[in-house]
Amino acid sequence: MSDITDDAGSKHTIPVIDRMMEVLGELAHHDSGQTIRELTETLRLPRTTIYRILNSLQQHNMVRRDEGGAYHLGRRLLSLASHVASRASEVDLAATAQPFLDRLAVELGEGIKLSVIDQDGILVLAAAQGRREYALTVAPGQRMPIHAGAASKLLLAHLPPEELELWLAKPLIAYTGKTVTDPKRLRTELAKIKRLGWAQDKGENAPSIHAFAAPILTGGGKMVGALSVPFLAGAEASRMEEIRMAAIDMAKTISQAMPG
Repeated sequence: MSDITDDAGSKHTIPVIDRMMEVLGELAHHDSGQTIRELTETLRLPRTTIYRILNSLQQHNMVRRDEGGAYHLGRRLLSLASHVASRASEVDLAATAQPFLDRLAVELGEGIKLSVIDQDGILVLAAAQGRREYALTVAPGQRMPIHAGAASKLLLAHLPPEELELWLAKPLIAYTGKTVTDPKRLRTELAKIKRLGWAQDKGENAPSIHAFAAPILTGGGKMVGALSVPFLAGAEASRMEEIRMAAIDMAKTISQAMPG
């Protein structure tokens, strides 16, 4: 019965899209990229077919070609991925949070980010642009360091112990002099962050960028994302406290809008 169903389903597919998905799938398995010749040999498809598919995908920023002629997955895929519900909830977190992010961006004038953690690390799921002079530009689809930054540390702090240890076993890169790269020190800081309920970045990813982050929780108390507000270093203490409290309050507001 399943064979009949599969045969019926295959009659209603578009072959060129099937081939396109094969190309994207192959690129996903090679961080160093794949040339047209390599894709042709692996997928056993005509060179002209591979070329046309890659050319179309490149026009839509779904793939990019490096100087050596190898093709890689493009940044638009990250943007599309940002609209997929996080693994922690079937709720479209980005859609739920976006109006609140927009409101906070207007109130503070700063850029606002909503980040999640998946098997590849930290992903900016949604963002809102600030209108204040010198507000930092933020965009969905960005990948951030797993251990450097307010949102990243907050998301790490709420992981189950076994998952946290897997991340801490990997090399922790020093992006600035403020980046914590010692697993023991990082564990101590993460424990403090979880206890406080918010996280701070004092220039760990870039010297001139600071940030505060607060957790977004479901009705059942499960953390599904981190709201963060990045801002330029040198802000007055009163302004920093305003940003910190605004981030915490809006994260709570979004949490209240989340189903259990």
